[in-house]
Amino acid sequence: MSKITSSILIIGNEILSGRSQEINVKFIAKELSKIGITVKEVRIVSDIKKEIIHNLNELRKKHNYLFTTGGIGPTHDDITSECVSEAFNQKYMINKEAYKILEQYYSKENFNAGRIKMTKMPEKANLILNPLTVAPGFYLENVFVLPGVPKIMQAMFLNIVKILEYGDPIIFKTINTDLYESIFAESLAKIQNKYHDCEIGSYPTFVSKKKFGGVNIVVTGINKKNIINVIKEISNTIITLGGKINN
Repeated sequence: MSKITSSILIIGNEILSGRSQEINVKFIAKELSKIGITVKEVRIVSDIKKEIIHNLNELRKKHNYLFTTGGIGPTHDDITSECVSEAFNQKYMINKEAYKILEQYYSKENFNAGRIKMTKMPEKANLILNPLTVAPGFYLENVFVLPGVPKIMQAMFLNIVKILEYGDPIIFKTINTDLYESIFAESLAKIQNKYHDCEIGSYPTFVSKKKFGGVNIVVTGINKKNIINVIKEISNTIITLGGKINN
């Protein structure tokens, strides 16, 4: 199977200002890795139409899938749906199915202009059902448009996993050592150059209470045999350099 890549576009001034914490990327990346889809790029943009459209067009052409979060609510700054419509040169209009869902959920007096706005999307959009708050997201070709609220986004995301094309399962293996990066950096580079289908990441750690420092070395790939070989070579290197492996 070929490698399937994806990207995530986070939309919202509240993320860039620090008013809201971004936690959607971690969830999406972990869920996608389970089905062999790699997240290769993440971008954060403000609520500016030109910037959103530019990034939408770049990312949807660059990767197999693009997932957006944020900007599909009822307020004036929720412009993601409109931007997707323009990016695909489609009419921005009320989706009849979405309208029916919200109309049935809310009483007539509560089905206001803001909620009607959440039924507007590109003309040829397909709905992503929302089991929590009803208001749906949508997808168009390889672009999946989701809300920014984590609990709602997560519930909706699980509804779209089944329609994605699966890739080879991604394998993650971690080695923790008490050595510092500077000691094994050169050796690690040689191993990486030897195994091009594996990705080796080095991430320093420090436990303040125990005053213990070290590194987590993470090996990622789809070739189980090569990952085993990489782990063996890294482990042997650590021992040769006088380090310990902490499991």
